[in-house]
Amino acid sequence: MNLARIALLAAVCFADGVLLLRAVPAMAAEIITDAAPPPPRAENMGHPRDGYVWAAGHWEWNGQAYRWVSGSWILEHGKAHWVADQWEPMGTQWRYLPGHWER
Repeated sequence: MNLARIALLAAVCFADGVLLLRAVPAMAAEIITDAAPPPPRAENMGHPRDGYVWAAGHWEWNGQAYRWVSGSWILEHGKAHWVADQWEPMGTQWRYLPGHWER
């Protein structure tokens, strides 16, 4: 591999790393809104699947309105249990708590 290709590859890897590092804080940002979420929707889970747990659907806030995200079966994580996505009242506002695994 010649020096120009190595330099190009290094530049691309560096740029990808910088973009990834800049995206992480945005993903971890707390979501708070004044608009209360609608009630959860009833969902058809289908049949239970061995090695999977049901992650119930939830309302997602896009900054202007809520959009329903359907539930799905997700791969189990050992002895941890799935805590579903939820909206928590916080005074007159609502805070989104993402789904996560808990031991």
